Amino acid sequence: MKTFNNKIALNLDGDAEVSVKGFIAPIEYTQRNYHVDWDELANLKPAEPEKQYPASVFQAFLPSAPVSVGECWQIEEEGALKLLRQLSLNPQLGLDVAGADSFGLWACLRAYNDAFAEILFRIHAEFVLEKGYFAPSQFAGHVVIDQNEKKVAAFKMHVPEATLNFDARWRIFGDKRLAADIGFCPQMELCAGVQDVLQDAKFTEAITQAEALHALMLRFYKSAQINWVSLEEALELAPTLQKPIHAISSGGPLADESC
Repeated sequence: MKTFNNKIALNLDGDAEVSVKGFIAPIEYTQRNYHVDWDELANLKPAEPEKQYPASVFQAFLPSAPVSVGECWQIEEEGALKLLRQLSLNPQLGLDVAGADSFGLWACLRAYNDAFAEILFRIHAEFVLEKGYFAPSQFAGHVVIDQNEKKVAAFKMHVPEATLNFDARWRIFGDKRLAADIGFCPQMELCAGVQDVLQDAKFTEAITQAEALHALMLRFYKSAQINWVSLEEALELAPTLQKPIHAISSGGPLADESC
């Protein structure tokens, strides 16, 4: 990825407010039918469908010092938690059942020009329910800052679509034991502003969305540092490179928490 030396400072007008809408679509599938049998999953919906926030909540997503394109920084926890409470009242950032790589809130400056700056982010969190936990694979999203008016032009925080994109753990036995399930929710998101505000934008400096997402993934998973190749490609490369093949078979993804 190209290295950028120019740094910009990002700030918001403290008097501005942002209206955020929350959406949770009905869960379409769980491996053990928990979305049918467990009322909390069957009736999962936003705690508040729409809410006004001060700009200070979104300041938590901005860097505390000037940054260059491609640079990453940690998001302030309380700002993220305030937004997550719009989806469910009891979010937590320390996942109840997870590895050391599962914790974190990271943002990355993807692009900017004189008018706008776009930040991509990734957050790992789960919701504590009355009888268990709901753990999305990740919360991904972006914040677009209007640099002239110092306001949020667009915001989106969502659980990306995938064949399976959440874990659920249910106290089905009425005690501390948790029964696990995995499933697919087609929509869980918070959004504000005009999402295509950057549609025709020409940037002063930028990296691709894929490059920014990879930079964020590296903050969570050491496995992302490996240059993975298919078995077929490995069989072709091994004789040329005179290296042994180290083959791995995985029953779930290595780069999110839906496993």
